[in-house]
Amino acid sequence: MNNFLITGGAGFIGSHVVDRMLRQYPQANFTILDKMTYAADIRNLDGMLDWQRCSLVVGDLADFALCTRVTRNIDCVLHLAAESHVDNSFGNSLQFTHSNTLGTHALLEACRINAVPRMIHVSTDEVYGEIAEGAHVETDMLNPTNPYSASKAGADMMVISYIHSFKLPITIVRGNNIFGTRQFPEKIIPKFTLQALAGDKLTLHGNGENRRRFLAVEDFAEALVVLLERGRCGEIYNVGTEHEFRNIDIARMICDQTGRNFDEAVTFVSDRPFNDFRYAMDSSKLQALGWAPQKHLIDSLPALVAWYAKNSTRYASIGG
Repeated sequence: MNNFLITGGAGFIGSHVVDRMLRQYPQANFTILDKMTYAADIRNLDGMLDWQRCSLVVGDLADFALCTRVTRNIDCVLHLAAESHVDNSFGNSLQFTHSNTLGTHALLEACRINAVPRMIHVSTDEVYGEIAEGAHVETDMLNPTNPYSASKAGADMMVISYIHSFKLPITIVRGNNIFGTRQFPEKIIPKFTLQALAGDKLTLHGNGENRRRFLAVEDFAEALVVLLERGRCGEIYNVGTEHEFRNIDIARMICDQTGRNFDEAVTFVSDRPFNDFRYAMDSSKLQALGWAPQKHLIDSLPALVAWYAKNSTRYASIGG
């Protein structure tokens, strides 16, 4: 593979994937397509765009003409672009359908027309919906419960239809909550970290008992490398960990890391209109290919908090 297209490459996960792919494929060329919305940042690509083989195209994924142009002569598409914040999807759901479902459809059709030989579509554990016990496997029914996850499930269904109808060589990846540097502080770990560092209240939805599993962004990027090398087209792979925490546990750990008193620092706010209690996935199918998570949130948190302390001015204009 000599020519890659990475959508959403200026975002949190996308920029880490760009970094990993540049190292994995030192002779390849990379085009990054990103709409450069609020959650993207050119600084996420510091040092990467200096390479002559890496370039940025700014545009909307739902622009079919643009998709057609940027997929010409591409050997592999890594599709990570998405509107991903659940809270925003309750108030601006049409934008999520536009970006996640229509955008994916435009990209698929462009890949079909240009006969792109390989694609990885990045989805989410949220398409399965909540699960009280156990863990979802790849063959489980989709049961999205909010506009964000519904728009991603719609994208998944479009991908599956192109696999079956047009034999497009696509692999679907469903990841659980991902943590790491450069994550925009609308998500729980960077949000709580910046609130704690600023001396503000940490705002927990509901009673804070909702449970999530957390995967390091570096481990997720490594999973994509494994799937490019050993994954099968037409297959779905879950990628996640068994490291599970309640939201209130995350708040407590960040208070510990920042020297805040938990009881004084945390305040409880109204819950989402609907808030899935728990997500969990079984990643044994991917692990059978030789992948396994290497990082744990508890061990990674000190360095992560230190990064946000050092880079807090990047997010200074964002309210708590």
